[in-house]
Amino acid sequence: MKDKNDLLAVGHTAFDYIIQVNQFPKPNSSTAINKMKTLFGGAAANVTVVASNLGLKSSLVSAVGDDFLGSAYQKKLMDLNIDTQGMILVDEEKTPTAFVMTNANNDQISYFYWGAAAHFKNSNPPIKTIQNAAAVHLATGDPHFNRKCGEVANEYGKLISFDPGQDLHMYSPEDLKDVLKISDILFGNHHEIDRIMDALKIDINELRDLGPDIVVKTVGKEGSIIYSDKKIKIDAILTETLDPTGAGDSYRAGFLKSYLNGEDLQKCGNFASAVASFIVEAEGCQTNIPNNNMVLKRLKHH
Repeated sequence: MKDKNDLLAVGHTAFDYIIQVNQFPKPNSSTAINKMKTLFGGAAANVTVVASNLGLKSSLVSAVGDDFLGSAYQKKLMDLNIDTQGMILVDEEKTPTAFVMTNANNDQISYFYWGAAAHFKNSNPPIKTIQNAAAVHLATGDPHFNRKCGEVANEYGKLISFDPGQDLHMYSPEDLKDVLKISDILFGNHHEIDRIMDALKIDINELRDLGPDIVVKTVGKEGSIIYSDKKIKIDAILTETLDPTGAGDSYRAGFLKSYLNGEDLQKCGNFASAVASFIVEAEGCQTNIPNNNMVLKRLKHH
């Protein structure tokens, strides 16, 4: 049976409030906001939206509040034909929300409200949605829910990629091991990959022996390194960087698009790097998303 969807992402869908101030207020004082924007984010949603723009049939499982219903964000996902049937809707709760404040010095303070995502841990994995996908990407979110979804995906022989991202600190070494054992691909930035190896007291080869045959480590402007049977260095495509937020998620979407197309790892990395180069040119994770042809054109010129 041909899978209904190419890629399912599991994890956060979030509203991001980007707030600019001259200086952060001291306790018991206030400050004027110069500029404020609401942007769409959440690692799982970012991956799905970018993958969908690149031509993958995508599905998304997130825990959202009733403020998501009828929102411009929900409409965007519907317009992209993203399958949201497995979404966990939590009444009388808010969709996860990030408040990111930046001062004139470009220092940042962030507040993150988990909201509906606190209900992940008591939710059952969406078996049908997992069955319907060729690949399952486990993004930021609740470790237990991710593990349960991963186990179902593994049972059905799905390709599993894992990117704990900034929620890595929530995983106990045991949880981490359990998810890694069933993962085919592990994504992380250099801090996260190092942290995983430290937590489990293993090196890169032992990490690959544990589960993920492919480990992809992103290093910002330095590009990325893919560890498989050999080590492959991928250069970043340097463009005018306005906002690096979301570059990592778009890299993952680009990599998975290429990988599911049967490309070799060098091509997967180059394609992923080109996708990420568009995202950093605009503010927000889902603002400047390329289609497949735009990515191929940029690759030709580099």
